[in-house]
Amino acid sequence: RYARDGCDHFHFTRVLIWIGWGRQGEGFMHGVSFIQDLAVVMIVAGVVTVIFHRLRQPVILGYILAGFIIGPHTPPFPLVANTETIQTLADLGVVFLMFSLGLEFHLRKLQRVGMPAMLTAVFEVLCLLLIGHEIGALFGWTPMERIFLGCILAISSTAIIVTHLRESGLLKGDAGQFITGLLVMEDVAVILMMVLLPGLARTGELPTSEIALTMLQLILFLVGLIVVGLIVVPRLLKYVSRFNSDEMLLVTILALCFGTAMLAAKLEYSVALGAFIIGAIVAESRELGRVTRLMAPIRDLFMAVFFVAIGMMIKPSYLLDHLGPVLVITLLFIPGKMLACSLGAFLTGRDAKTSLVIGANMAQLGEFAFVLAALGQSLGSVGTFLYPVVAAVTVLSAVLRPHLIHRAPDLATWVTGRLPAPVVAWLTVYNRWVLQLGTHRRANPAMKFVRSLTFQIAITVCLIAAAFVAGAFLARYIVAHPQGLPHWLGGAPTVIWMGIVILLLPLYIAVVRKMQALAMLLSEIAVADRELEKRRAHPLRRLLSHTMFLLQLVLLGMITLLASAALLPPWQTLGVLLLIIILLVLGFGKVFNKWYSRGKFALLETLSEPPLTEEASEPPAPLPDLLRDAKLVTVILPQGTAVAGKLISELELRTRFGVSIVAIRRAQENLINPGPDDELREGDQVLLIGDDAHLAEASQCLRSGHRPSSGAVEGSLRL
Repeated sequence: RYARDGCDHFHFTRVLIWIGWGRQGEGFMHGVSFIQDLAVVMIVAGVVTVIFHRLRQPVILGYILAGFIIGPHTPPFPLVANTETIQTLADLGVVFLMFSLGLEFHLRKLQRVGMPAMLTAVFEVLCLLLIGHEIGALFGWTPMERIFLGCILAISSTAIIVTHLRESGLLKGDAGQFITGLLVMEDVAVILMMVLLPGLARTGELPTSEIALTMLQLILFLVGLIVVGLIVVPRLLKYVSRFNSDEMLLVTILALCFGTAMLAAKLEYSVALGAFIIGAIVAESRELGRVTRLMAPIRDLFMAVFFVAIGMMIKPSYLLDHLGPVLVITLLFIPGKMLACSLGAFLTGRDAKTSLVIGANMAQLGEFAFVLAALGQSLGSVGTFLYPVVAAVTVLSAVLRPHLIHRAPDLATWVTGRLPAPVVAWLTVYNRWVLQLGTHRRANPAMKFVRSLTFQIAITVCLIAAAFVAGAFLARYIVAHPQGLPHWLGGAPTVIWMGIVILLLPLYIAVVRKMQALAMLLSEIAVADRELEKRRAHPLRRLLSHTMFLLQLVLLGMITLLASAALLPPWQTLGVLLLIIILLVLGFGKVFNKWYSRGKFALLETLSEPPLTEEASEPPAPLPDLLRDAKLVTVILPQGTAVAGKLISELELRTRFGVSIVAIRRAQENLINPGPDDELREGDQVLLIGDDAHLAEASQCLRSGHRPSSGAVEGSLRL
């Protein structure tokens, strides 16, 4: 697989050398020992993976089994000399795994999945958190081990589920799209877990105020990183891709991946979170096809090492000692996950059959379970037994899930057939009501505009707050009172505060205008002319508009003061600076507005442009000499032609004349590369390809429906 493209293989090898050269004075990662360990890992993983592929089982299970076979805890003797080296590579595997999952995330999917998937995800995550907590309590585990078990059971395997949906052809259907939406929302839940769990592990408790503060900081970090990333990263990748150098693009991607992971670590978030977010940002670029192809060999290698390392940590004695928890967790997780997802899907408008299919597909642990287990173990919050327990449950759920999916439709028929008729009627009415509610919500243009304005205001305010928080973080590394700066001015924090405010003036001007528009729109909705006399409605509407606008301005000011509290200059200096800011707004307001419009356009352009496929992102190949003598001819089928109503296969144009139909233009519809079962109609513009003599005969045949003796060729265009 790695050698299918020589250039890819070359860059992949260079990355391996770069990673392997390692520490100073240690040579090539302990010399032959490292090569031997890596060779053993890949050979055993390759053999087991082939076997699992033939058995149509997830390859992740093969990697785990390979690690178990070569691990230090499996008799008669370990095959790997230095497990720490493999564990270091596995840590890199977490970064590449999360980056690859981010590439499949697509931020624009959040808009498509909508409220039903979000509500279902919240419902089933809460249910599984409760189930995991109670299972841990049953076996006398510590409170933190119970919480981590609940988080692990709440998150399904994106890699295994999406692969199965793609292979079974269900990915594009209603159930497949809903499952994809659930997985997207679970990815968001994982982000929250990776942020909240370390604080909970350190203090043993997480008060409401601390949760709110942590969530606010996370939102500011994510909004700032995502918005800036969507503006900068796609343009950077577009610029780099112009050089048509895979090596340059690959190094740029690796720099973005590790740089963002390091930034997240510096801000006391996990490196996995940073890698996932930058992957989701890169997924919105038009170079996604090339990036996915270039990252595939690195991702596959380190993902294999990651899951092999998990298998190496499994102790047979641990499995025997914890066989009871493994069986109980499996027997409660699979039906619990299936029931929670099915019930949530039904409550949000899916029928019983589709809901059970959704629930059966979601009952699968996977990569996120191991990431969370590794997080808990690194924090010292869970025992070493949790890893093998999670691995065993993952294997059992992967074996049982296909049988559940196969029997889910029959189970739905069996359940609905045994329900009383009034209950079935009530469920049908409820299902229709939910669907109509969603249609009515989408059809209300005024409320749709209100939601759009509110979302834009919220994002802009988050960006403003994030900028001040970043400035406060920057101020820690700057001398408080640089030489040459008057002490009364407030020192470096004042300079940082003023610089941030000037940079944010385009956002402030834009958000104030949007607040004014939102206030006017809400007042129009609240006070309709038909409810009051027009002479009374207009003053009331104006009063409501001004009041709501003023309240929004006060809220914006409070958020600014709270976010910039660590940077605020002395009050006497603040007054002078505010006067300068007002003069800047009055003098350069139009310029600031243009800057905001350009930034907004760049952001919308990134989100609106579809990513190029791998083939489209490659430079065009030279035209083969064989096609340079070919011609294209357009033939318009006249009224009364005998070929109207016939299928392309019935004409046998390729057999009779040696020409092919490459496209058909019909009214406003274009059929590119039509199939043999497509029907020709009067007035169609048929595009043929062939040589001069054959095209002339085929053209006359299409016009008359009979084999011609000679004819003219119209609309020729030499390639």
